[in-house]
Amino acid sequence: MTPTPPSPRAPEASIAISVRNLRVNYGDREILHGIDFDVRAGETVVILGGSGSGKSTLLRSLAGLERPISGEILIRGRNFITMSERERDELRLKMAMSFQSGALFGSMTVGENVALPLEENTRLDHSTIEIMVRLKLDQVGLSGFENYIPAQLSGGMKKRAAIARALAMDPEILFFDEPSAGLDPIIAAGIDELILKLKNTFQISMLVVTHELASAFLIADRMILIDKGNVAINGTPAELRASTNPRVRQFLDRMPEPEVDDEINYLQMLTGEIPPPRR
Repeated sequence: MTPTPPSPRAPEASIAISVRNLRVNYGDREILHGIDFDVRAGETVVILGGSGSGKSTLLRSLAGLERPISGEILIRGRNFITMSERERDELRLKMAMSFQSGALFGSMTVGENVALPLEENTRLDHSTIEIMVRLKLDQVGLSGFENYIPAQLSGGMKKRAAIARALAMDPEILFFDEPSAGLDPIIAAGIDELILKLKNTFQISMLVVTHELASAFLIADRMILIDKGNVAINGTPAELRASTNPRVRQFLDRMPEPEVDDEINYLQMLTGEIPPPRR
């Protein structure tokens, strides 16, 4: 299969993230096979793909949690891969991630979780941090919940608290890892509306990894489908809906693999072993 060529490059000043020929290995196995795409300033790009497609590896690489074997990741025009660790840490202050599980510290209150990035990375006094915490919680619909602990929150509230913490440093780039995963449709719709609110209120470049098609088509300016480590398509939601690419149609129409399902491929990737046949 020939990957879809990357979309035409926008003027450099409008690009928040530029990925060029990105290759990532796990051991001897190559997971990403030369990925190319841009995320423009203020744009919401959704990364789609099945289990084992490489979408989570791509997100981890962009966040600096995986070390590519080759290629470029330009964040605000600077090569995130080759810069020094000190420069990388400085640049990370302009980036934030909302993790799939929320990753809140269970022994800390919601307010303390949101305050943590400010306490670690700024010299703001305590009263100013308290004001900012209340502001961020209000932005995600959790006003008045600063003294609760994560165990007292519902799944959707934990996701919102995690987003508030990600917003604490007013990032220019925000990564979401499966923001609707594990939520019922009504709560998931609330998270989608929150992402749209952030998109319309702030000039944040957002990159969202998800497998929830309804959410993806609602929030995306542009969608990228990763298939077996390659970009199958990079286009607008309308372009994805109209695509005749067999792999795009298989994903959108929820058609199973003809021989081996994605879960077995994923297990083989992780273990390096071929699972026994099903009985």
